Amino acid sequence: MPARENTHALLPHLFRQEYARMTAVLCRHFGLEQIELAEDIAGDTFLKASESWAVDGIPENPVAWLYTVARNKVRDYLRHRAVFETKIRPGFTDDNDLTDHFDFDEGLIADSQLAMIFAVFNPELSAESQICLALQVLCGFSVEEIANAFLAKPETIKKRLHRARTRLREDRFRIVALGETDIRPRIDAVLKTLYLLFNEGYFSRTHDQAVRKELCSEAVRLNLVLTENPLTNTPEANALLALMCYQSSRLEARTDGDGQIVRYEAQDRSLWDQSLIDKGNYYLINAGGGETLSKYHLEAAIAYWHTQPDTPASAPEPTESRTAKTSKWQHILLLYDELLRVAYTPVAALNRAFAYARVYGNRAAIRETETLGFTETSDYHALLGYLYTSVDTSKAVDHYRRAIALSQSEAARQVLEKQLMCL
Repeated sequence: MPARENTHALLPHLFRQEYARMTAVLCRHFGLEQIELAEDIAGDTFLKASESWAVDGIPENPVAWLYTVARNKVRDYLRHRAVFETKIRPGFTDDNDLTDHFDFDEGLIADSQLAMIFAVFNPELSAESQICLALQVLCGFSVEEIANAFLAKPETIKKRLHRARTRLREDRFRIVALGETDIRPRIDAVLKTLYLLFNEGYFSRTHDQAVRKELCSEAVRLNLVLTENPLTNTPEANALLALMCYQSSRLEARTDGDGQIVRYEAQDRSLWDQSLIDKGNYYLINAGGGETLSKYHLEAAIAYWHTQPDTPASAPEPTESRTAKTSKWQHILLLYDELLRVAYTPVAALNRAFAYARVYGNRAAIRETETLGFTETSDYHALLGYLYTSVDTSKAVDHYRRAIALSQSEAARQVLEKQLMCL
């Protein structure tokens, strides 16, 4: 494969993995007030990689190459820009200090990244602003992707980001080793951001691809940073990581050769990753040490049951008058009932209706779904289209057409159109 093709395949992955880590270490030295400078240096490093690797090929150790270039760019900047003379030079005795201060060792990177994760969550900002900032600074989300996560207009997100970044520069939070008082008021927003990041990758609504595995991988990586530090290794962090592992175990089976979504019941289970299921089990056990039952615990438990075998094929299908005994769907339905009490969302309500159909049949589930009244959402009509398929074909067609009209994702529209054609 030509060097250019290799570069195009590797660089996006490295950007997701290393850009935020590099920025965090730079902010540790420059201070958060110089975050734009840190982002510029990190961005220039990846720009040079895209130019150099396309010609010379990928180096033997591409990550080390990136950090060497970043370090050299810092030294060049400090020597030649006026800001060095007025704001930073007094802190160094000679140029040898530059070498000592900008070693990108793994311990420094890990500490800096954890601190950077929490730095963007200033309790004085609204929760929405904290999450918007984290999605952009830590995860590389575009304004469009953030707007979709909040169901807001891009212009609204731009203004929110501008205010949040201004406040971040003014914040006295330091990129240093964290204490419990730094973590406690910010941990909930951190977990919520990682949850949104994973969901955008698991079923992207703003991208041509239905599944964006790099976003799922980034969410898992950042969540691992939390579980690897004693101060942030909380039951909720473990529950969220368990959820991500269970969901990630089915990623290879969620799309077909054309990149279109494969419904759960049609997935090739030989493609499920048992090692990730095992990791999910491990983190779910670790999550059991707390006194509270969070939404992450409940969603992880639901995801666990989705990885378990269905009722044997020889067993009778459930009907309105007869439930399937000890079916995993009964467990899932009970967990959704509890989830809706803890953290009600339209998505959870619709997923519960799907589980209800697996226990009580499609006709009963149609009645449950129609009481929800989410008539202006694509997912609502997509579910009704699916449920009506075995009950009333004309109504199924009508709902699928309405779902297609309301969908904002090209990938989702393709799936819906394929289901419509099969009626």
